[in-house]
Amino acid sequence: QVQLWESGGGLVQPGGSLRLSCAPSGSISSIYVMGWYRQAAGNQRDLVATITNGGSTNYADSVKGRFTISRDNAGNTIYLQMNSLKPEDTAVYYCNADTIAGRRHWGQGTQVTVSS
Repeated sequence: QVQLWESGGGLVQPGGSLRLSCAPSGSISSIYVMGWYRQAAGNQRDLVATITNGGSTNYADSVKGRFTISRDNAGNTIYLQMNSLKPEDTAVYYCNADTIAGRRHWGQGTQVTVSS
């Protein structure tokens, strides 16, 4: 079993920056990809960015050039650096981890609100 612990959400003005963190615990060795998804009110949950154990990254077109996903040197905690934030980035952001057994795990979600 994998547990995911998120932090870093909040309220920021348009054009501002935030950094989200996600620390896994439990069966960490079974994880092969981690990422961030977001869900705005009334919408489905959409991919934001992912990073594999090998360091390969993938981004939604809407965040390319503004968001950066990374992981710490130990390869466990991941981060989402969000720059040039827009009101349309407002959503609950969820950390995700997929394991080699094919199981998908989610964090509790952290609210990001971009508003003046």
